[in-house]
Amino acid sequence: MTGPLIDYHNGIYAFDAGYVRPLLAAIHMIESDGRAAFVDTANFEVMPQALAALEARGLGPEAVDFVILTHIHLDHAGGAGVMMEAFPNAKLVVHPRGARHMIEPTRLMAGVEGVYGQERARKMYGKLIPIAADRIIEARDNTVLKLGSRELLCIDAPGHAKHHIAIVDRQSSGIFTGDTFGVSYREMDVNGRPLIFPSSSPIQFDPDEMRSSIERMLSFKPDAVYLTHFSRLAPPAELGGKVLDLLDRYVGITLAASDEEDKTAAIRDGLIRLLLDEARQHGCKLPDQEILDIWHLDLELNAQGLAYWLEAQDPG
Repeated sequence: MTGPLIDYHNGIYAFDAGYVRPLLAAIHMIESDGRAAFVDTANFEVMPQALAALEARGLGPEAVDFVILTHIHLDHAGGAGVMMEAFPNAKLVVHPRGARHMIEPTRLMAGVEGVYGQERARKMYGKLIPIAADRIIEARDNTVLKLGSRELLCIDAPGHAKHHIAIVDRQSSGIFTGDTFGVSYREMDVNGRPLIFPSSSPIQFDPDEMRSSIERMLSFKPDAVYLTHFSRLAPPAELGGKVLDLLDRYVGITLAASDEEDKTAAIRDGLIRLLLDEARQHGCKLPDQEILDIWHLDLELNAQGLAYWLEAQDPG
C-alpha cells in the first residue's frame, strides 16, 4: 500500500488509493465475520493496495462479497474491472443508471476522454474491463446488502451525479458518501478540524438534488461520514450545514458569471477566491499556491460542472 491501513476500530478500514497524488482518494474496506466489501475502487492500479488491505486483516480474495461503487466517475469506478477479476465471489453494486456502463464501458471511457483528453484519460485509467451482467447488483433506493452480520443500506443520493448512491452502515452509524456530501483533504485540517467543499463536477451537478441528498443523509443522524476524498469526517451535522451554505455560495458565484463571455473562467476565479477566503478563516497557514495545487483538479472540474449547470438553466 502507499500508506498504512487506517483502522477506525468499528470494522471499517481505509487506505490511500495512490491515485494521482497522496491523500486524494481513499478506498474503504468493511469487514464483518470474515467477509469483506470495498467501497469505491480508484483506477486500474489499485490491486496491490487492495490485496495488502485484505492480507492485513488475514483475509484472501475469496472473502470479498461486494465491490460497491458510490458512482461511476472513474476516480471511483476505474478499478472495478480489475477488482472483479481478482475477487471470484464478489458482486459489483452500482446504481441502476451506472450498471450498463460497467457492462459495456466504451461510452463511459469516451466521456472521460472528452473531459481530460484521450492521452491523459488513458494514462489515468488504462483500459476499462467489462463486468458480466450476472455479477452486478443494481442498487435501487433502499436496497439492503448483507455482509456477514452487518446490513448495508443503499440510498439514492443524486446531486453530484444521477448515478450516485450512499451506503448507510447502521452498525457503525456511518455513511459512505462518495462525492455527494463534499470533498475534504487532510492537508487542510487545522487542529483536527476539516475544511469541506461541495463537489460540482460535470455533467450532472444539481444543487437542489444535492441539498436534498445531504439532508437525507443527515436524517440518519450518523456519527461519521466516509468521503472518498478523503475518508472519515465528524461531526456530520455541522459539516453538512457548512456544505449546504457553500452550495448556496457556489450557485451565487455561478449566477453572477451568467453574462461573462468565458463563464467557466469567471466561475473558476470565483471559486478560487472562495476557497482562499475559507482557508484563511479556517486558520490554514499553507501558502496560497500550495492550497491551489491541492485543489487544482477540483477547481477545474467544479467550474466546468457549474458552467454546464448554468447553461442548462437557460430556457432558450
